[in-house]
Amino acid sequence: MGEKSVPDTLYRPRSGRMVPNLEEEKTNMKKWFIMTSLLVGYGIAFGEAIDVTPFLGDSWYGLYFNGGKVGYLLKRIERTASGEIEVVEEAEFMVSMSGARQSMSTRSKRIYDASGALLRIDMEMNDSAQSSTFSAEVRDNGLQMKSVLGGAPREEVLPKPTETLEDALRHALWVRRGPEVGDVINFSVFEPMYQKEVSGISRIIGVESRIFNGVATKVYEIQSVIDLMDIESTSYVTDTGVTVEDVTSSVFTTRLEPEVAARDVDYSVDTMVSNAVLLDAPIEKPRTRDWLRLLLSGPLRESHLLNDSRQTMRMNGEEVDFYAVRTKLASLDAPQLPVTEESVLEFTKAGTYVQSDDTKIIGKAREIIGKETDALKAAEKLSNWVSANMRNVFSARLSNSLEVLESLEGDCTEHSVLFIGLARAVGLPAREVAGLIYVEGSQPGFYFHQWATVWLGEWVDVDPTFNQLPVDVTHIKLSEGDWFRQAKILPLIGRMKIKVLTDLPEKKPAEESAPEAGQ
Repeated sequence: MGEKSVPDTLYRPRSGRMVPNLEEEKTNMKKWFIMTSLLVGYGIAFGEAIDVTPFLGDSWYGLYFNGGKVGYLLKRIERTASGEIEVVEEAEFMVSMSGARQSMSTRSKRIYDASGALLRIDMEMNDSAQSSTFSAEVRDNGLQMKSVLGGAPREEVLPKPTETLEDALRHALWVRRGPEVGDVINFSVFEPMYQKEVSGISRIIGVESRIFNGVATKVYEIQSVIDLMDIESTSYVTDTGVTVEDVTSSVFTTRLEPEVAARDVDYSVDTMVSNAVLLDAPIEKPRTRDWLRLLLSGPLRESHLLNDSRQTMRMNGEEVDFYAVRTKLASLDAPQLPVTEESVLEFTKAGTYVQSDDTKIIGKAREIIGKETDALKAAEKLSNWVSANMRNVFSARLSNSLEVLESLEGDCTEHSVLFIGLARAVGLPAREVAGLIYVEGSQPGFYFHQWATVWLGEWVDVDPTFNQLPVDVTHIKLSEGDWFRQAKILPLIGRMKIKVLTDLPEKKPAEESAPEAGQ
């Protein structure tokens, strides 16, 4: 099949700035950054009445990504005349990638009654091109969830969440009760973007004294883990309940600052180039070789080690031995569409960001594949169409299939979410994949990237950005699933090293002979 090359040529975006074409397309980090910025404010649960008086008012925070300031956050807690409590968070930030900049803002409001019960959540995300909104209202029959993405509204009724005001106040209440090192509490919070309630655990791991305004202040160090997203964070909270710093996945920091200082952002840090995994020398024949072996180092965990027929990842001390081979399509026994295998039907369903049940998505998918029922041939047609018809532009939004179909522009995220929506619309199981891909050019190395995987009798990776089916061996898959499951990659950003190995891994007796070196 035809394959779009992975170029190192330059093109001029609408800003007029010359930037590497491929680097512009490999900007998955921005979405993880955006999503992570929304995680501020998770809390704990207690069963007693809450006096919110000590927490009323505004708190300003600077937002930092791998040490570089990217924006600011306002937290506001108010009590209305009717006695309701409003917890508001407003963030402004700018993502800078390869010289291109895109500003974004988020706003959320959580409303609780006087007893602390959750009443309503409103959230919106805005950038220069779109606005996405989410609202969740607690009713007798459950949680009425409404969202508008790509201009299309969706509604559904979800189970009532257990979240209360205590969760919104996070660790503030806990530290005022004087916990000790080793103490543990649980928390839960409803996430409108994911439309699920997530839970986690917090633990006191240290207590120290810091000087604030010339006064020695007791500060608790609290480590938290959010289960669904596999995200770890560390909070530093004074004994009066003031959070002075949050560090999420070791890359994203919110720091308490005066308003003037918090809003002072020069946006000088390029989050694309600064977080790439650069190599000393280029990889020979990266797109056509039959195998590739790498040695990965950094904060890799077992959850990052994904093994399938294409790639093998084995922990070797503090390093990971990565080996990939090119998928042989001729050996596949591709099913007919629509796929009916029960174990993969989950990945044919529509979702908030993959509106595969929308008539526009269905119509375009049917138009593209025509009468084709072979899953492999259909996947090729869909990848060909997405690659040929989308305009490659930098995008810092959390995209969805319907919006991308209408705009036909974006980077690797937009290519993938559109492909997945089209695939699911014709009964072809598909899901998101995230990791790294090798980039040629003046700064050769591995850049964060997103692609897809489809069910063709087995899961086969496809990269609609570059029209690769199968993908080349430089694709390092580190996560599968939606945005929240991809968040586990956050700790790796800016903290990985990669060494290219020239020898084949040791083979087990049952293994087939590997391709010859240099192929």
